[in-house]
Amino acid sequence: MQTLPLFISGAEIAFIMFILVMVFGADKIPEIARGLGKGMRSIKNATEDIKSEVMRSAEKHGMDTSVGDDVKKEVDKVKEEIEELTGSVKRRF
Repeated sequence: MQTLPLFISGAEIAFIMFILVMVFGADKIPEIARGLGKGMRSIKNATEDIKSEVMRSAEKHGMDTSVGDDVKKEVDKVKEEIEELTGSVKRRF
């Protein structure tokens, strides 16, 4: 799995962490991180529920659900082609 590049340096991350400690205190940061994690998990679960409900509804009404798979395959194919092109460009520099 490929990770997305961050457009901030290590020094900037350290500065942000310093500001967080100064504003919230060292005791509150784990609580904040836990709350953010729970929030992100609930958003992920909600999107999965919505996706599965749409798929069930489509199947129930006899709609073709393979269109999404076809689109995903095409998108993946285009991503691979772009990776090949950018990979050769990145290696030259």
